[in-house]
Amino acid sequence: MLRNIVRTGRWLVHRRRINSFTPVILNKFACADNLKASYIILNQRKFATNQTNSSQSSDVVDPLVFEEICNETLESLCDYFEEIIERSANLKGADVTFSDGVLTVALGSSYGTYVINRQSPNKQIWLSSPVSGPKRYDLILKDGGYWVYKHDGLTLHKLLQEEISKIVDSKINFGSCAHGFI
Repeated sequence: MLRNIVRTGRWLVHRRRINSFTPVILNKFACADNLKASYIILNQRKFATNQTNSSQSSDVVDPLVFEEICNETLESLCDYFEEIIERSANLKGADVTFSDGVLTVALGSSYGTYVINRQSPNKQIWLSSPVSGPKRYDLILKDGGYWVYKHDGLTLHKLLQEEISKIVDSKINFGSCAHGFI
């Protein structure tokens, strides 16, 4: 009977009907030495991948903490973008809206629109920039929490600081915003 269960489990995994059937079966019926060895190897692989990802990953962040940090970040960016628009002569007619976790900064037809939004399932903030394109920022909990694009190591606030400074032709400092690490 055990042999049939293991064969069925392997068939289902091979056919991608299920992902983790075999370790569950092996956990319940691991009495033979070869089955125990297989189970230990599978568990070690699973543990090793979880261990390497958990050091800086936002996967281990409590959802309530993520939502709080995300809302603080977006509200702070919204307030700062409003200040920038008020101070800049070349951004007359620009508009900032923040609703339901989506911050939209329309800088006019010549500069484009920035969209910064919360992605709770992925525990990320997504940025759509008219200059640099789309990026997905992960939450790093060190130093009070900040957002980093893992492909280039650049923080959300640093990228915004560089791009917006060029648009308004003056030095902008996003480092004073909540969870801004420059």
